[in-house]
Amino acid sequence: MGDRSPKDNQKKTGQKQAKASTADQKKKSQVAAKAAAAKKK
Repeated sequence: MGDRSPKDNQKKTGQKQAKASTADQKKKSQVAAKAAAAKKK
């Protein structure tokens, strides 16, 4: 495996962070939906 350029490393890190944040947002919205459903009952 060859060395990666700093620019390439930065791009990869940015993509990982974006992926993690979208997954986190999905979890939060699911929890909020469950809480709202529980309140309705």
